[in-house]
Amino acid sequence: MPQIEPSSHPTACLALADGTLFYGKGFGATGQTTAELCFNTAMTGYQEILTDPSYAGQVVTFTFPHVGNVGINPEDDEAADPVAEGLVVKWDPTEPSNWRAAERLTDWLTRRGRIGIGGIDTRRLTRAIRQQGAPHVALAHDPDGSFDIEALVAAARGFRGLEGLDLAKDVTCASLISGTKCDGPGRMDLVAATPPATRSLPSTTAPREISCAALPRQGVT
Repeated sequence: MPQIEPSSHPTACLALADGTLFYGKGFGATGQTTAELCFNTAMTGYQEILTDPSYAGQVVTFTFPHVGNVGINPEDDEAADPVAEGLVVKWDPTEPSNWRAAERLTDWLTRRGRIGIGGIDTRRLTRAIRQQGAPHVALAHDPDGSFDIEALVAAARGFRGLEGLDLAKDVTCASLISGTKCDGPGRMDLVAATPPATRSLPSTTAPREISCAALPRQGVT
């Protein structure tokens, strides 16, 4: 893939292990991270995706352009902290316009130490992921736009990848998560060992007369 030329005063850079560079506008935390790059085509639920344990160690490319429009609220977290390393979007996050919003996405990312990059051709990036597989990347955000490109590419190439890693111990819930107790005639009991069980799992199974509890990896504390 060819290099994508810098936009006017880019403040973020996404470097792929093959040397491809994407420049854009950074938001959220500053600094640098390495991860595996993936994509998600959902039209809603960016907060749930970024806190879903199954995205641990990954930078998520969102193909839907309206990210940030409903803000952030504590009820929609699927884990105690974000597990995705960062995110890639086409447009800069919009201001929240939702009655449930308690915080802006950009502020939440800054507070949680996660990097975002906007202004990216996410369709092109998604095609590359589908054709070549999930690449290793380095994502950097510097308000001054100062990037050591050689170091970024080297960092992406040096990322060990996710294969064989025990990510469960890093993203498991800290204590038992219990849902609504069901007493109907068709009641079933379900115990989920995390990950990838999410905080919302026990509540979503209750309408189906399934009593669900999510257990931490090392047992209940």
